[in-house]
Amino acid sequence: MGAPEPISVQAHLADCLALVRPLPPLELALRDALGCVLAEDVVSPRPLPAFDNSAMDGYAVRVRDVAEAREDSPVGLPVVADVAAGHTGALRLAGGTTVRIMTGAPVPPGAEAVVPVEWTDRGVSHVRIRRCPEPGQHVRRAGEDVRAGDVVLEAGTRLQARHIGVLAAVGRARVRVRPRPRVVVLSTGSEIVEPGLGLEHGQLHDANGFLLASAVQELGAIAYRVAGVPDDAAELSAVLDDQLVRADVIITSGGVSEGAYDTVKEVLQASPAFTGRFVKVAMQPGMPQGAGVLGEDGTPILTLPGNPVSAFVSFEVFVRPALRRMLGEEGPDPLRPRVRAVAEEAWTSAPAKAQYVRAATRLEGGRLLVRPVGGHGSHLVTALARTDCLAVVPVGVGRVEVGDEVDCVLLGPAPAGVS
Repeated sequence: MGAPEPISVQAHLADCLALVRPLPPLELALRDALGCVLAEDVVSPRPLPAFDNSAMDGYAVRVRDVAEAREDSPVGLPVVADVAAGHTGALRLAGGTTVRIMTGAPVPPGAEAVVPVEWTDRGVSHVRIRRCPEPGQHVRRAGEDVRAGDVVLEAGTRLQARHIGVLAAVGRARVRVRPRPRVVVLSTGSEIVEPGLGLEHGQLHDANGFLLASAVQELGAIAYRVAGVPDDAAELSAVLDDQLVRADVIITSGGVSEGAYDTVKEVLQASPAFTGRFVKVAMQPGMPQGAGVLGEDGTPILTLPGNPVSAFVSFEVFVRPALRRMLGEEGPDPLRPRVRAVAEEAWTSAPAKAQYVRAATRLEGGRLLVRPVGGHGSHLVTALARTDCLAVVPVGVGRVEVGDEVDCVLLGPAPAGVS
């Protein structure tokens, strides 16, 4: 009986997404909610601003009292009070008088506008005003920003600093959010050594662990990186058991192919606590993949290949969408945003596989151009530093020619001038 046919990228992505669901919402203090996804619409209980307030340092006036004010013929008014920001006392402006008012201070009833201090002689007990304001000028009206009952933030919003500011402004001290999933990142292989330590012949530093943990953290989840686990079944089993207590999901790299020391595959297939499968996916790089659940609580585990570029591409194509679902941040396209770009050089592709090419874009003459970066080898990791997208060549295409349009998955913001 021959080896099973590779499955499609879409089929394995569906398997990965079926393992996860958004984490149950909980209520967090604002500082702890940064980076989380809102699980509720946030409604302002009051208008913003809550009261009419001054947009300038100056003098609150009735317009008719200063209607005749001119640069060469100022109007003088007695200053009957000072109103600073935070003033809570009852005060009504009487005709023929003014109050000195500071930016943000409540405009007293009876006042119709604010005269900026620059239009005056800056008097303290009596002021000479040289210009007449329009009615309502330099006054921020109550409810001008938000009315009571308005939705200020919608469920599904990823909370950034600016959103936290809005929540505080409407008086929310706590908010209901999807918690950030706890992701254990585990690199396997007896050849792996921690960065900073010397290497012996045949060893390499743990690029995958740091790459994947950083990608998890960049996405907004909580990453726990486990130092490299050697190709020993008993040790790997013990590490997986230990990590289950703190994991909402586990990501492994290495040990999922067909070799004699592919320990991840060996350990999980032999474990009665694992339900899942290992497959070949019709993609390049990243063909060997695995996905399932482990332990009594059914913790999702996604097993990625060990070559750094394969691990990176696998994260982008399969793990990122799964984590976004756990965060409660799904969109119509589970991948990053895509753009169309024009190939500025030719390259070949295996027509039986979807190819994800490390590539770089540039804008020239109003056209977005794309070219591969580095070689095809999935061990060539340094080219990732010069990569800003993955150029996607679909199944059935064996060659990309100069001038062909290619779908590109952006790994960061869109290039300037591209929407």
